[in-house]
Amino acid sequence: MKIVKNLDSTILNGKSEVSDKQAEEAFRTIIRWIGENPDREGLVETPRRVTKAFKEYFKGYKQEITSELLKTFGDVNGYDDMVLQKNISVSSHCEHHMAPIIGVAHVAYLPNKRVVGLSKLARVVEVYSKRLQTQERLTMQIADSLMKGLDAHGVAVTIDSTHQCMTMRGIKKEKATTITNYFLGKFKNDLSFQNRFLRYISDKN
Repeated sequence: MKIVKNLDSTILNGKSEVSDKQAEEAFRTIIRWIGENPDREGLVETPRRVTKAFKEYFKGYKQEITSELLKTFGDVNGYDDMVLQKNISVSSHCEHHMAPIIGVAHVAYLPNKRVVGLSKLARVVEVYSKRLQTQERLTMQIADSLMKGLDAHGVAVTIDSTHQCMTMRGIKKEKATTITNYFLGKFKNDLSFQNRFLRYISDKN
């Protein structure tokens, strides 16, 4: 398998310059800013809890994509048709308001002699989701990483999600959803593959 390094240029090098203590103090400041008292009983531990939660929300900055795609399998009797994983849960945050993005991703690739473990497709979605994102960029990052990391003949990614920056604030359109698609290789150049992918992900059965 061809290993492509540095798939993700957004990985931060080195350790964060901001300590947990500094982050907690920042959240205390925000609590005061909204008009609350960070020293009252119900809020005194909130800065620590929020700091811990943010580590989970944004853990993707500390994860490498390349390592998730290193182990592939060649003993698949020459299988070279579409591998599709539907309804991978997406939980991210928009970079404009840091509001949640909640939805699902559908990911497919056309193997080039070797396949990757199914859990790794979901893992790639997870790593990129756990960062400040736009849905458009998230869709492209997942596709580009799989295309390069697997040396695939083609990759297709669709994300269907709800943005709480639209549903809870601003225009407040609670039922609005957003769909993004990105196709590479044969999925882009051969509409028969693209149409099969779109038909499969629209099938509710």
